[in-house]
Amino acid sequence: MHTTSQASPGAPAPAPVQPPLIKPRFWPEGWWKLMEFRIGIIPLPVYVILLALIAGFAVTGKVPGEISMAIAVLAFFGFTCAEIGKRLPVLRNIGAAAILATFIPSALAYYHLLPKPILSLTVDFTKSTNFLYLFIASIIVGSILSMDRRVLIQGFIKIFVPLAAGTVAAGIVGTLVGTALGLGARHTFLYVVVPIMAGGIGEGAIPLSVGYSEILHLPQGELFAQVLPPVMLGSLTAILLAGVLDMLGRRYPHLTGQGRLQPGEEDEMDPVQEEIRGHVDVSHIAAAGITAITLYLLGLMCRNLFGLPAPVAMLFLAVLVKLARAVSPPLQEGAFVVYKFFSTAVTYPLLFAIGVAMTPWDKLMAAFTLVNIVTIVATVVTLMGTGFVVGRLMKMYPIDTAIVNACHSGQGGTGDVAILTAANRMQLMPFAQIATRIGGAIVVTVTLIVLAHIG
Repeated sequence: MHTTSQASPGAPAPAPVQPPLIKPRFWPEGWWKLMEFRIGIIPLPVYVILLALIAGFAVTGKVPGEISMAIAVLAFFGFTCAEIGKRLPVLRNIGAAAILATFIPSALAYYHLLPKPILSLTVDFTKSTNFLYLFIASIIVGSILSMDRRVLIQGFIKIFVPLAAGTVAAGIVGTLVGTALGLGARHTFLYVVVPIMAGGIGEGAIPLSVGYSEILHLPQGELFAQVLPPVMLGSLTAILLAGVLDMLGRRYPHLTGQGRLQPGEEDEMDPVQEEIRGHVDVSHIAAAGITAITLYLLGLMCRNLFGLPAPVAMLFLAVLVKLARAVSPPLQEGAFVVYKFFSTAVTYPLLFAIGVAMTPWDKLMAAFTLVNIVTIVATVVTLMGTGFVVGRLMKMYPIDTAIVNACHSGQGGTGDVAILTAANRMQLMPFAQIATRIGGAIVVTVTLIVLAHIG
């Protein structure tokens, strides 16, 4: 007779048999973990190989001038500087990654700490390709096509109110502060306050100094040297304050739309999402890329025919395309992927290139006098603070409105990239371009007209 033994009710259950511990192997699992540890977007093993290759090419003095080498150099140094900024206590929360990715390269270039072949490659590639505008085109087209068309035009119209109010208030406060500190009202307004809001260097400081030269009969070079430092320091101030606003938005989320200007605005492809749901065909991504380039080239043609700045013309063309439903939903998704790619992979390499090729360290340092700093900070704070208050009164998100106003005091397109990167709101680029290009052009034009009449 077969019997089955049973444990008594009070007896403890037998311990489960533990499977033998399997020590994880380095290859391939351990290696895969290393490949997933990244400096920016660069896997750690690839980063080490890039370091050795760049050093090797620099030591031999035979750095290839081809685009592959340029991409490797910009990515390596850009993400290295950004990674340092992201690991700094406190400062990492107020845009240190964007600041270091721009200003460390500027200092390295000025003090000849970059190997000469690397410096030459970076400067030549940046100036010959002008890929800043490829970046801006991709960001603008992607972010506009991902907006809700029903509120798109409302946002473009409403943003002019806090922008105009901030410009007037900043002009008054900045001039009063500079005058009180002994700079004189005329000097403060013409050589400190106006350059900050002129729209950067190429579209702001240069035409402003040329206009001053023709009206005042002074050497343009000397005038340019005076108006450039406030542009640089004003942009740096805006970057820092944009980082502070981002930190404020995380603490008080009801004050920010995380890249949207007004409540109720929804994106057809939400830029806050880390990935698009569903499959996006590669051909649609490529089609969106060539669409962005085509719109930029149309902007260049408008500049040649009508004198309208190319990014502004491109911006309005992209808005018309969106409002007319001229692109299919799959192409809009492709545009969003292009936007995400450029904002994720190209921002810090671009900032490194800007720092090396377009940011003169000596001019930036020349602005660091106490009187200049106080006047410039007062101007930028007033510009952004007015945007915050007026935006809130108009039922807009005050933090995002203030960040758009900050771009009015930025260093042109380069400043927009740095400010929006520090604020983690690259999807505001279309509105930033309005603040920088249109706002700057109006400030320069009105100033020169008034100066021509009063002498």
